[in-house]
Amino acid sequence: MRINKKNSRCFVMLYTCILTIGTLGNAQTAVPGDAVIDLAGYGARPNSFENAAPAVVKALEACRGKTNATLRLPGGRIDLWPDGAFKRELYVSNDTESDSLSKVKHIGFLLDGMAGLTIEGNNTLVVLHGKMVSFAFINSRDVTLRNIAFDYERPTMSEVRVASVNDSAAVLAVHPDSRYQVRDGRLVFYGEGWKTNRFHTIRFSPATSAMYYSSFQPFLKAAVKETAPFQLAFSGDFRKRDFSKDDVLTFRDPYRDNCGGFIWLSKNIRLEGVQMHYMHGLGIVSQFSENISFRRVSVKPREDSGRIIAAFADAFHFSGCKGTILIDSCVASGLHDDPVNVHGTHLKITEKIDDRHVKLQFMHHQTYGFAAFFAGDSIAFIDPGTLQEMGYARIRKAVLVNKKEMVAELDRPVPGAAGPGLCIENLTWTPSVEIRNSLFERTNTRGVLITTRRKVVIENNVFRRTGMHAILIADDAASWYESGPVRDVTIRNNTFESCGYNQAPGSYVIALLPENHQRAPVYYVHRNITITGNTFDLMDAPVLIAKSVAGLVFNANRIKRGAGGGALLKQPAFELRDCKNISIKKNTTDLPWPVQVHITATDRKTVQTDLHITTP
Repeated sequence: MRINKKNSRCFVMLYTCILTIGTLGNAQTAVPGDAVIDLAGYGARPNSFENAAPAVVKALEACRGKTNATLRLPGGRIDLWPDGAFKRELYVSNDTESDSLSKVKHIGFLLDGMAGLTIEGNNTLVVLHGKMVSFAFINSRDVTLRNIAFDYERPTMSEVRVASVNDSAAVLAVHPDSRYQVRDGRLVFYGEGWKTNRFHTIRFSPATSAMYYSSFQPFLKAAVKETAPFQLAFSGDFRKRDFSKDDVLTFRDPYRDNCGGFIWLSKNIRLEGVQMHYMHGLGIVSQFSENISFRRVSVKPREDSGRIIAAFADAFHFSGCKGTILIDSCVASGLHDDPVNVHGTHLKITEKIDDRHVKLQFMHHQTYGFAAFFAGDSIAFIDPGTLQEMGYARIRKAVLVNKKEMVAELDRPVPGAAGPGLCIENLTWTPSVEIRNSLFERTNTRGVLITTRRKVVIENNVFRRTGMHAILIADDAASWYESGPVRDVTIRNNTFESCGYNQAPGSYVIALLPENHQRAPVYYVHRNITITGNTFDLMDAPVLIAKSVAGLVFNANRIKRGAGGGALLKQPAFELRDCKNISIKKNTTDLPWPVQVHITATDRKTVQTDLHITTP
């Protein structure tokens, strides 16, 4: 379906119905002869508010060893507490703080070494208590999770609405799910087994349905008293406030110590009709797994909850996967970070032990503790300054010698230029990606981040008011160390509504921005990107920035001036730096001034366009 502004509301209503109603049908009947395990038979009683964690542990153990088994949940609501639940030490990409605190997680549904299992949720709402992982699939294959919803009794996000505010006083209406206490004039937010004194704050404006970075500090410095249940009155200095009456302030402790769901060393994993109403930590993280499909997966607060936020950070995060990643008919709404992030991980060479052995190190403080290379994997040696490939090899053996270091044995001598300081990218664990028919909204960061060498198709989606780039194609070996280059990307028939407002005019709707800091003789990082048939309904941000790209087509798109925006669009809508073989043609626009293309360090002869070109 081609989505434009006129029918985007119908699109949202359609997929909301799919996610809300589509899971209400009868559970699929198991194939005759297949084992069906009823969770109720192991002591789980729906709507009893009793701890069903021991029953889940027993029922999943009963599924072990059976062929094509189905674990059937009872419907209604079941509650899971850490007491009696699965426990496992987990090191999760982008989600493990570098400190000495325990990395043991409590897990609602743990599958380890299982195959051919379906968890039929039967529209059950699973309510988690404390900081728990909803599900973890480890060393498993051919697993389906469907028709199930997860939420937290006390989300680790707190939310307050600004009931009134002036320069010296403010009143906050606290959401009933956000537990707090006022003691000796101090405000403390707490939960089941945790409390926080750090407040990473993002403001939601109901008037614009947009999210912005903010601060809770004016309230923490002010005198406070409780004037009624869930109503707090503050006296202080609010002259520099960035919030208004009816805005919602959402805040969390930024320490990452968990994830919403975890898929690791697994294959052929399917999520269908799954609703994640809140996730603590990094959302659903898929790590070194193969063939993952998410159909009708919703990351969104329950409609009757009155909450704004559904995810502490990302919604769908993929690190070092391969095969095919499919995201189809999904919704991500109300996040403190990116809806989708697909990447690999650069490890840095710290020592050349001999001509076939190198020591490698995880470089980012939230990513470590798991094997990033396996025997038989193909690798590339990467110059972190230019992001260019300096040579290739195959892994004969790789050992995780401690939580942050690996030693790799190669099938050939290390290239002469590949010494300490260079990085290694795993070429084998790179997926193809399809993202279609989905809605991404209510995030103050990006929409989709993609860095993979294999084929990428992003089509028929709505990106609504992402605070930064709706689509970012990066690649870096100096900050997050998220690899790598793209070689075949198609972005078609999507609608981009008022994206990039948080960092306008620098936050282009689409950004092709590898973090290469030095210019090599051959300096192109990304190649073969086609953007066609899309609608750009602009607010303030320009359309596209491309750096170090060879082969970019931006043809037959529609560029519109959005309501209330466009003041900054008199700057060039397109920015090209160090690019070649560019086509920007046959696009339509209703902007009242000429659309321009600005080029820097780019051979004008390789830029084919029917727009006006400007240069420094």
